[in-house]
Amino acid sequence: MMERTVVRCAEGHVFSTASFPMQQAERLGPGRLVRCPRCARLRSAVPVALEKR
Repeated sequence: MMERTVVRCAEGHVFSTASFPMQQAERLGPGRLVRCPRCARLRSAVPVALEKR
């Protein structure tokens, strides 16, 4: 089973993705280019810190 990552695109849309490439490469920073389902474009996206309730 693939782990999903919740991300926020540069336009502010929050969505989950199964592929968030190179999550462990800290030297590149947290942002990655992924296709946003709301914008339908490649956008810079960063992981969202989930709150524990």
